[in-house]
Amino acid sequence: MRITVVALGKIGLPLAVQFAGKGHEVIGVDINQALVDVVNQGREPFPGEAHLGEKLAELVPAGRLRATTDYADAVPGSDAVVVVVPLFVDDDTWQPDFGWMDAATRSLAEHLTPGTLVSYETTLPVGTTRTRWKPLIEEVSGLTEGQDFHLVFSPERVLTGRVFADLRRYPKLVGGLSADGAAKAVEFYQAVLDFDERPDLERGNGVWDLGSAEASEMAKLAETTYRDVNIGLANQFARFAASHDIDVYSVIEASNSQPYSHIHRPGVAVGGHCIPVYPRLYLWTDPDATIVRAAREANMGMPSYTVGLVEAAYGSLAGARVVVLGASYRGKVKETAFSGVFPVVAELRSRGADVLVHDPMYTDDELSAYGFTPYHPGEQADAVVVQADHPEYAEFDTDTVPGAKVLVDGRDVTDPARWPGVTRIVVGRGRDAAQ
Repeated sequence: MRITVVALGKIGLPLAVQFAGKGHEVIGVDINQALVDVVNQGREPFPGEAHLGEKLAELVPAGRLRATTDYADAVPGSDAVVVVVPLFVDDDTWQPDFGWMDAATRSLAEHLTPGTLVSYETTLPVGTTRTRWKPLIEEVSGLTEGQDFHLVFSPERVLTGRVFADLRRYPKLVGGLSADGAAKAVEFYQAVLDFDERPDLERGNGVWDLGSAEASEMAKLAETTYRDVNIGLANQFARFAASHDIDVYSVIEASNSQPYSHIHRPGVAVGGHCIPVYPRLYLWTDPDATIVRAAREANMGMPSYTVGLVEAAYGSLAGARVVVLGASYRGKVKETAFSGVFPVVAELRSRGADVLVHDPMYTDDELSAYGFTPYHPGEQADAVVVQADHPEYAEFDTDTVPGAKVLVDGRDVTDPARWPGVTRIVVGRGRDAAQ
């Protein structure tokens, strides 16, 4: 097949590589010329995705994969067009901003040829495929969905850093606007993906047709919103437990020892492209979802709560030199999307602290570009906040941050034995017994 992938980001590029690795001709289209150039050199444009570099080095020289900024070069004659363009959500209003997706949809529609399957993988509010993309594509292309082309929604369900493994591990969900469209989507994804054996799934691993685009859209929102609600519950438990000198982690372990409980872990913040964002997309179409809204608000309050723990243990933070460990939203991933570093730094500054940020995956220039003052291990500081669970932080100690009087670990990653004489507090676990 000839396949076009629209947007070569941290999901789109691995998808393009996956398709090309199955023997198909793949053209990736992206508006970023520098990224396109790097891909066409057979090099990975961003670090951290397992096996991506080696696969690009093999597939690009073999002519299986190339990139372009020109939709007219990429779309005509394609058997399938897969769209992975970002959808942004306004921080204040929680309203989706379809600007980039609208532009990409218009561009692909201008060059769409009959017989093409169009599949959106970007997470969307329920109903978007049918009520927004279908009429827009038909208007611009002059083609009729269900006759000249087929339109489906098939959400990405992978985590950056392990995309290729996750593509095999989880069922591929599809939902069409017609039975014929859904059948073509099932056929397409069966031809471009491989699946691990999953005896735990009654339905078996593979491509699952959910019966409609709306069901497929909701499935992705449901699985990610579940995680946000669960984390919100864990954070509520953590705050109560800490106020009553209870170790919430032991409570969670005990509760999860039977199969009907699966409480997640509390923490300083919920970050990334998915969990903080998709509940807002769900709320956009279901504004009466009070549980979803309460959980999102509870999780958004955790950075302020964590900084409050620092201030309660240290005293006034006015003029205090405070180090935030971790700019990434989670460990071992170089990505700051909705990272807790931003609200934590803002909260510390609002209380008068002199804030520095460290992250082993970022250079000083990169940290400075975010408006942060870089911290270098060995420099003096008064207090420490662990924001991301990079494994390096398990090795940090009083020599790494000399002078520290308070350590608030928002990820339960530090070693208490390495912080003698320091008031060490873990979110949800409280102070060390020795303190």
